[in-house]
Amino acid sequence: MSKVITLRKGLDINLEGKPQPTVADAPRAAEYAVSPLDFEGVTPKLLVKAGDKVKAGTPLFFNKNDQRVLFTSPVSGCVAAINRGEKRKVLSVTVTPDGEGRSEEFGRPDLGAATREEVVEQLLRSGLWPMIVQRPYGIIADPSDTPRAIFVSAFDSAPLAPDYNFVLREEKHNLQTGIEVLRKLTPGKVHLSVRAKAEGDMPSLAGAELHSFAGKHPVGNVGVQIHHIAPINKGEKVWTVNIQDLAIIGRLFNTGRVDMTRIIAVTGSEVEKPAYVRTAAGARCDSILGGNVKAQKEGDSVRIISGNVLTGTKTAMDGFLGYYANQLTVIPEGDKYELLGWAMPRFGKFSVSRSYFSWLCPKKAYKLDTNLHGGERPFVVTGLYEQYLPMDIYPMYLLKACLAGDIDKMENLGIYEAVEEDFALCEFVDPSKIEIQQIIRDGINLMIREA
Repeated sequence: MSKVITLRKGLDINLEGKPQPTVADAPRAAEYAVSPLDFEGVTPKLLVKAGDKVKAGTPLFFNKNDQRVLFTSPVSGCVAAINRGEKRKVLSVTVTPDGEGRSEEFGRPDLGAATREEVVEQLLRSGLWPMIVQRPYGIIADPSDTPRAIFVSAFDSAPLAPDYNFVLREEKHNLQTGIEVLRKLTPGKVHLSVRAKAEGDMPSLAGAELHSFAGKHPVGNVGVQIHHIAPINKGEKVWTVNIQDLAIIGRLFNTGRVDMTRIIAVTGSEVEKPAYVRTAAGARCDSILGGNVKAQKEGDSVRIISGNVLTGTKTAMDGFLGYYANQLTVIPEGDKYELLGWAMPRFGKFSVSRSYFSWLCPKKAYKLDTNLHGGERPFVVTGLYEQYLPMDIYPMYLLKACLAGDIDKMENLGIYEAVEEDFALCEFVDPSKIEIQQIIRDGINLMIREA
C-alpha cells in the first residue's frame, strides 16, 4: 500500500444518533419504489403498467436517452402504481411484494473467460448498470465508453455514515467478484481507497490498487480521492462505484440473480435506537423506522432524510429509500422560531465560527435541526469555502462561473473534477445560506447540454 494521503482541510460534524453495531432484518415493506428522480439526466420510458406481475430484475422502465440502460424491480410482486407529477412526469414506479423472492435468471458467466462486452451486457440486462457513475458530471456511465480507471471508496466520512467494515464483513466473496467485474470494464486500474488505521478486511481484496486516506470529511468522497490520486483532465472519463453497490454487482455474477438487499444505517438524534437494518433498495421508510422514532412534543416534527444530513433527500414515513442511499437519518425539523436564537451564547449549538461557545467542546455530539437561522443573503467573498474543500480549485470563482454560465471559465476552474456532494460542506458553513450544491449541479447540466 502506498503512503497515507492526509488531508488538512475539511470538517467532521459530530451529531447525536450514531448507529450501534447491531443488524436487524426490517419487516417486508408494503411497497418498494424505483424513482427516475434518483438518477441525473434520465428520461424514463415505461415498460410496465399497474397490475403487471414482476420478479426481482424485471425491467420497469428504460432511459429514453440510452435504451440499453434498464431500471429493474428490486423485489418480486405486482406493480402497484405509476406515480406521476406535473405534465405526467413519472415520479416513481411502486411494487407490492409477494414475499416469494422470485428473480429473473441472468446466468453465471465465467469471469476468467468472459469478454468485456458480455460483462457489460450482464450489467445492463440485470438493471445494475446505474450503479456505475461517470466522472465528470456524476451521471450514469455510458456503456459505450471505456474509462481511464475505476474508483471505489471503501469508507464514508459524512455525518453518522455507516461503517462499511461492519456492514460488509460477510461480503468479502462478493466484493472480490465485484472487483474482478470492474477489471473487465477498464484497461486501467481499479483504485480502492480506505481510511488509514481503519482498513478492516479491505486490503485483502486482490486486483485493486489500494490507497490510504486520513483527515476530516469530505475525505471519504470519491471525487476528493480521485483529485489526490489521479485528477481528471478535459476529455478523460473515469467511473465510480459505491462499495456496497460493488457487493451487489458481485452477488449478481456469483448467483446469476438480482439481490438488492443492503444494510443501511438508521441514524439521527430522533431515532430511538440507532442501528443497522437489512432491507432492499427502495423500501418504504415506515418498514425501516416503524416504532423507532422518538415521541415528539405537541407541535414538534421531524425531518426524515434518505441519505446523510449534507447531501440526502427529504422523504416521509410513507416515502421511500433512495436508490443510492445507504443511510436513513431522522433529525428535528427546526420549524420553530427562536427568540434571539443567533445572539444567545449557547453551548448546545454547533458553529464553525466562534459565535457560540461550542468551540470549547470539540468532542461533543450535537442535536442539530434543519433551521437555517436566517434567509438567503448577498453572495459575499469570505474565503470560507477554501478552508473546507480539500481540492486544488477555487470554489468561489467556480460558483460564480456556474452562475454566469461561463463554460470556458468553468472548465478552467475545475468543473470536471467536482460534483455537488464535494461542495456540501461549503453549503453547510456558508453564512449567505446559498444553495451551493444546486448551483454546481446547474453548471454541470449546462456543460452536458452544451457538450
